[in-house]
Amino acid sequence: MVRVLIWINGAFGSGKSQTAYALHRRIPDSFVFDPEHAGFYIRRNIPKEASRPDFQDYPLWREINYAMLAYIKQEYSGTVIVPMTIVNPRYFEEIVGRLREDGHTVRHFTLCASKDVLLKRLRTRGEGKHSWAARQIDRCMEGLSADVFREHVQTDDLTVDAVAERIASIANIHLQPDTRGKIRKATDRLVTQIRQIRFFS
Repeated sequence: MVRVLIWINGAFGSGKSQTAYALHRRIPDSFVFDPEHAGFYIRRNIPKEASRPDFQDYPLWREINYAMLAYIKQEYSGTVIVPMTIVNPRYFEEIVGRLREDGHTVRHFTLCASKDVLLKRLRTRGEGKHSWAARQIDRCMEGLSADVFREHVQTDDLTVDAVAERIASIANIHLQPDTRGKIRKATDRLVTQIRQIRFFS
């Protein structure tokens, strides 16, 4: 199996985390890395006077995630899966670009969907049209349409499993069969969904 880092990008509500964990369950020796955790740490440990509205704007956030991923890929032979929205091309290059320059294989995918579908998906996790995530949709859709954020995967009419299978096919990764029953699948989706509920002012 080709050992790669799979970065799953997309607007909030596009299904990044669900897809990441769908891949994780079917790729032996794989690990899901969440760059948001570094943001939460920084936000909790920065004086209010030095804080920024978006933790991606901290150079430290980009440096921490680059360093963490470089270390993991050096020490871990499995497939690393990163579900994270990143829209700024310069920030993208500071993490993904640097990893590629270091010789790491990074396959990047942007999950695309219409605004109506994104809003509907956000509602299923308790986020209305005025939530922080919903207010970012237009910015994300516009920014992620750029060529630097290819490969684009249209997901409006695809299930999470179908999206995972398409990504695996493009990345030439063999997936193990999914032997879970309907109840287990529903439970796993719910657990992942609950994990992604964020509360922003």
